[in-house]
Amino acid sequence: MVFASNVFLFLFLPAFLAVYYATPRQGRAFVIALGSYVFYGWWRPDFLALVLLSTVLDHTCGQRIAEAQARGERGRAWLTLSVIANLGLLGYFKYANFGIESFNLLMTSVGLDPVAWSAVVLPVGISFYTFQTMSYTIDVYRGAAPPVQRFRDFMCYVALFPQLVAGPIVRYSDVAEQLRSRTHSLAKLSEGGRRFMVGFCKKVLIADTVAPLVDAAFKLPEPTMADAWLGAAAYTVQLYYDFSGYSDMAIGLGLMLGFRFPENFNHPYISRNITEFWQRWHISLSTWLRDYLYVPLGGNRRGPRRTYVNLALVMLLGGLWHGANWTFLLWGAWHGGLLAVERRFSRKEGRRRVVRPMPIPFVMLLVVLGWVMFRAPDVHTALGFYGGMFGANGLAISEAMAWQVRRWSVVMVAVGLVLVYVAPWWRALREAGAAWGRRLGPVELAFVPLFALALLRLSAQSYSPFLYFQF
Repeated sequence: MVFASNVFLFLFLPAFLAVYYATPRQGRAFVIALGSYVFYGWWRPDFLALVLLSTVLDHTCGQRIAEAQARGERGRAWLTLSVIANLGLLGYFKYANFGIESFNLLMTSVGLDPVAWSAVVLPVGISFYTFQTMSYTIDVYRGAAPPVQRFRDFMCYVALFPQLVAGPIVRYSDVAEQLRSRTHSLAKLSEGGRRFMVGFCKKVLIADTVAPLVDAAFKLPEPTMADAWLGAAAYTVQLYYDFSGYSDMAIGLGLMLGFRFPENFNHPYISRNITEFWQRWHISLSTWLRDYLYVPLGGNRRGPRRTYVNLALVMLLGGLWHGANWTFLLWGAWHGGLLAVERRFSRKEGRRRVVRPMPIPFVMLLVVLGWVMFRAPDVHTALGFYGGMFGANGLAISEAMAWQVRRWSVVMVAVGLVLVYVAPWWRALREAGAAWGRRLGPVELAFVPLFALALLRLSAQSYSPFLYFQF
């Protein structure tokens, strides 16, 4: 089940909220867990076994770690079991196909028979909830979070449907207190509804509208410069509004249930360097990689060379987290290299190193070049696309692309790019003071007809999956 579907909007969500608010406070965690299992199991009920396995495994490991530490021990064995089991599940379901396919390619290249293999189906959201449950045991081991007291609270935490399948990656320490006690109010419900509408409009009206341009451009065998840059710009818009739209909807749904999730995006396309970009883009993943991988590797505490290696390694693994494909590894290497270069030429101010700011258009160019590798189905297609971007196949838009270009799609690419830079300015005005807030507040009512328009558009299309479901 996806948020952008009639089943969710007109059946699941109203029924769930009615049951949730009718349930006494002490039983709401169980209602969330049960409703989340229905939500997740709508497509493949059998994959619920993996969610339940992760829940039982990491709850048990967390409790055993706490018990060991109460006896004066560290509980390292239980932490090791949690990490190995979680990474093992993630490795099998996400990377087994890639590993066997790469191995078979090597075998056939030397004249040997390939290994027989039945493709493994990737469970939706496994990258997100695996990192989430693993962070719980690590935090308990470190003493950064208390062990959960009630199993139903941990069930609720792991299966929480607003962010179960595509984030944000919510750490237990962020919601531990909210799981025990949280407030519900009409103001919070209203705020959540507005946030959900914003995300829904971003997804359906912008991301889905420009998607045909992206698909058409990346299917061209020899894109021209105009084809390639239009496709790259469209994908830059599509990915941001699709994923940030999902995050907005997840945060809005969380507010409806009384939770406040951490923000996942902070206007990343206005960044002045790549370091800042990763402080603004997919914040829950970048901070997870920083706290659970970069810092344990030594961070920047072991000299410049080790820092560069750590940055490159973390981004390589971050790229691999997105999918089992050489394109993701190369995308991660691109960003890791840029981060290392920025670190090399940063300046020291007191105890901190400050990365030099660059013009926003130049940073955007670096990001867009990376998105091409991220979107391409394989390295060969990406290289051909880069060739098109730099004029290898001509300059003007090709006939193969022209007949697929719809005026409204191009308009929404432009609208999406404009909003990227207007939104921070609008936010600054809203935060400038109470007087401005009162004047600009009624403008939010514009989302009501936009939301209605998005509902009509959704009803006219058969299916609208989120891009990050594949990760």
